[in-house]
This record gives sequence, structure tokens and C-alpha cells, in this order.
Amino acid sequence: QVQLVESGGGLVQAGGSLRLSCAASGSIFSINTMGWYRQAPGKQRELVATITSDGHTNYLDSVKGRFTISRDNARNTVYLHMNSLKLQDTAVYYCAADVDDIDYWGKGTLVTVSS
Repeated sequence: QVQLVESGGGLVQAGGSLRLSCAASGSIFSINTMGWYRQAPGKQRELVATITSDGHTNYLDSVKGRFTISRDNARNTVYLHMNSLKLQDTAVYYCAADVDDIDYWGKGTLVTVSS
């Protein structure tokens, strides 16, 4: 069984920064793509950023230039560095990972951006 555990969410003022972390644990042979999704109140879940095992990244247009995804393969951990946060970034952020060709999700961490 594989678990993904997110951390680093919280309350931040607009213009501030946060770093989210997500660690995968359990029976893992290899982790392919890892990513972050978010779901704002009343909205559908959307892809924020992904990173492949060899470091290729992809971002939601609205976060390009502000968010950076990275990973530490030795620690089975993915990070999301969020800068210049905006009110519209408020959401529950979920970590996802393709582990041995099976998709796993974390339980989410709340990010609240205040004015």
C-alpha cells in the first residue's frame, strides 16, 4: 500500500509564499509523474503542476512564473513552491503520484490566501 502525505498548507497574505511538500511511502518500486492539483470552493479540481521522473514540468497557465514544482527522488517527495500568492489561489491542494503505474492521491492540504 502506498500513502501520500501533504504538508505545508496554511494561511498567508496575498503576495506571500508557501511551500507544500508531499511524501510518498509504502511499497514503492518506482514513481513516474508526480503532481499537484487544487480544488477551490464550488469549483472543479484542476491540475496545477506536474513533474516527470526525469524532471520535465508542466504548469497551469495562471501559476506560471509564480509556482515551481520540484522533486527529490531519493526521498520520494514532491514540492510546490508558491510565490506571489493571490486570493484566487485559495484551495485545497492535493498531491498525486503515478506509483508503479497506479495513481495515488493525498488527502489534501488547505491553502488560504487573505487580503
